[in-house]
This record gives sequence, C-alpha cells and structure tokens, in this order.
Amino acid sequence: MNLTLTVQPNPAKWSYNQGNNNGWGNNELETYTTSPDNSIVEGGYLKITAKKQSMDGFAYTSARLVSENKFDFKYGRAVIRAKLPTGAGTWPAIWMLGKNYQTSPWPACGEIDIMEHVGNQQNKIFATLHYPGHSGANGSGTTTMNPTASTEFHDYSVIWNQDVIKFYVDDQMFYSFQNSASTPFNLNFFFILNVAMGGNFGGAVDPAFIAATMEIDYVRVYQ
Repeated sequence: MNLTLTVQPNPAKWSYNQGNNNGWGNNELETYTTSPDNSIVEGGYLKITAKKQSMDGFAYTSARLVSENKFDFKYGRAVIRAKLPTGAGTWPAIWMLGKNYQTSPWPACGEIDIMEHVGNQQNKIFATLHYPGHSGANGSGTTTMNPTASTEFHDYSVIWNQDVIKFYVDDQMFYSFQNSASTPFNLNFFFILNVAMGGNFGGAVDPAFIAATMEIDYVRVYQ
C-alpha cells in the first residue's frame, strides 16, 4: 500500500507560467503546464518534472512555478534545498526576477540566478546576475562544481543587501557581486522554479531522454 501524499503546489504561495512564450527568449523546447505530470508535492517534496511528451506542437512538457503576486521581497537571505535532474538538454533553474518587469522590461528589472545547471555540463553550478549591459551570455557570475548535485540535496542560497550579493552552495560562498544604487537589485524580487529543455543554454537534448525531475525540499527567506 502506498500512503505517500501527493498534492498540487500550494496555490496560496505559487502560481504557474504556462505555454512556450516564443521559447521564453531562449529558444526553449518545452511547453509549461499545470499538470500533476509536471509538478506535484509528493512525500513532502515539490517535484518539477520535464517529460518527453508532445503537446501544443512541442516535444517536451515541464512546469514553471512563480511566487509573483504572492510573495516577493527586497534584501535578506534566501535558501532553497534541492536535488537536480540529470540528462543532456535539461536546464533546471532556481532564480528571481524583479517585480517591476512589466514596467521595466528585462534586463532593466534585473535577474538573480541563484542556481542554474545544465545536463550537458553535469555537476557544474552557475550563479549569475543579469541587468542592463549584462544580458544573455554577458551576465555577471561564475560557476562551481558540485559532484553530488543530482544524487543528494544541497542548499543553494543567496545573501543580498544594498552593498553585496553573495552566492553559496551549502555553506561555501563561490561568487560575490558588489551591489550599488546603479543596479536594479534594490527593489522587490519574486521566485521562479523551473526545468527547461534545450535552448540557448540547455543545448542539445539526448534523443533517449524520457523524463527528469528537480526536487525541492524547501524555499526559505530570512530577513
């Protein structure tokens, strides 16, 4: 008998971006859904699953959860405990976007990528900031290796204030950015959790790919 509780993500805290939205600016290959096939809370973990599944003209489905209009904040420490998927072409991300993106379109609104990983570069963790003059591949950031990124849970965190933005895997800082009044990183941001497929960063997808899951234990903010 399986007594594991499965539920949809808490609608009081999370909503969904849906569709492909012209590749989300990255030539991504998935369409995002609200289906429990792609996002579910099971055994206390949020599971975001990218699948080889044809829908709306796209070969892959996945989920993109956002805290927009439900939770946003300015400054503090954010910690997300996660276990990452594997597979060439997978592109999981834990990131934040400026709340004012509709009136200050990207990259003017700012983007804080707490964790990005691509299956074509297994175990390499990316932390990146995007803002005017630093969009796309010109973002400010660096990488670190995490040999058990997909076999164990790890804390991916950011400490953010008006002077500095620091990125960590577990308790190890691997990137520090000097913040200032001239950047967009002094306004409120909201969270985005997603697993993309392919695209400019994700790269070629393994033809044998079937499904891969990012598991989230928690998202915590300390202020």
